[in-house]
Amino acid sequence: MKRKSFILVLILAVTTLSLGGCGCFYQQMKGETPPPAPPPVVVTPPETKPVVPVAPPVVAVSLKDINFDFDKYNIREGDAAILKENLNWFKAQENSGKKVRVEGHCDERGTVEYNLVLGQKRADSAKNFLVTLGADGRLLETISYGKEKPLDPAHNEEAWAKNRRVHFQPMQ
Repeated sequence: MKRKSFILVLILAVTTLSLGGCGCFYQQMKGETPPPAPPPVVVTPPETKPVVPVAPPVVAVSLKDINFDFDKYNIREGDAAILKENLNWFKAQENSGKKVRVEGHCDERGTVEYNLVLGQKRADSAKNFLVTLGADGRLLETISYGKEKPLDPAHNEEAWAKNRRVHFQPMQ
């Protein structure tokens, strides 16, 4: 019986001490009321200004990649159309005088040396086509990465088709 009463007194003491640390307990014991809540914040809408029509944004012309058949570097009909679209980039006023790196890429099949040569032929083929259309050849720099920078790292025909490409990289 003494043990139960001791536990009861201990629980009562712990509860009293824990409530004693709370300021709310002291306020209530003194008959004080908590401070009033702060007034609500009133937000006034900003003044509305008349809407001034803005000219439509200039759509930036970007350079698109072209792709090649396996072991080929000739420009296909669909890719010739892409190169004609890319010519608009060179004609755009904001790109006047900008250089472009023409990067030749291959899929992972074949030796490193063979793919470097094939990638260079692809880059040169794309550059020559653009020069024939009227692009300034002095602004086109070619390089071959062979199979070293694949666009898709998978090992299947779909990935290989993506990796057989020429990429156009504008330079600053």
